[in-house]
Amino acid sequence: MYPMPLSCNIRKETPSDYNTVFKLIKEAFQAVPFSDLSEPYLVRRLRNSDAFIPELSLVADLNGQIVGHILLTKITIQNEYKTFESLALAPVSVLPGFQNKGIGHQLIKKAHQIAKAMGYKSIVLIGHEKYYPRFGYKKTSKYNIKLPFAAPEKNCMVVELIDDYLNEVSGTVIYPKEFYG
Repeated sequence: MYPMPLSCNIRKETPSDYNTVFKLIKEAFQAVPFSDLSEPYLVRRLRNSDAFIPELSLVADLNGQIVGHILLTKITIQNEYKTFESLALAPVSVLPGFQNKGIGHQLIKKAHQIAKAMGYKSIVLIGHEKYYPRFGYKKTSKYNIKLPFAAPEKNCMVVELIDDYLNEVSGTVIYPKEFYG
C-alpha cells in the first residue's frame, strides 16, 4: 500500500523563490547516483537564457514551504530538412524528506498541462527509465530522435503532448548552450 500523496499548491516560481529553489535542487540531487551536482547551476543559467519560459518554472508549495521544483525550457529537434520546437524537462527536484509522496508526480502533470495549453507538443528528458514512462514518456529511439551526446538509450525519453505528433518528427535534439555549462 502506498502512503497518501501530499497535496501541494503547484504555482509559478517567482524571483523571490530562486535562493530557496537553488538550495532545494542541491539537496534533492545530493544522493542521486550519476549526478555531478550541477543541476542548481543549470537552472540558474537557464533562467537567464532565451530558452527560459517563466510559466514553466513551477514550485510545489506545501503549507508555505517549497518542497519541489520543475523546469521546462525551449529546445529544438532538427534534421536536414526541418526544425521542430520542443521542450526539455530538466530538472525535477523534490526535497529528500518529501520524496515518494506524489509531489514529483503533481509537478510533472501540471507542467505537462501548462505546456500543452501554451501550444507545445513534446518534451524530451534524460531520466530514470522506471519513473518517467508512467507519464507517457517513451524512448527517443522509437521516434528516431537522437541526443547530441552519449547517454544510455533507456534513459533518453520523449512524451507527446499532442497525440501522434512525434510520428512526423525525427532528428537531433539541440539544447541551448546553457546546458553545457
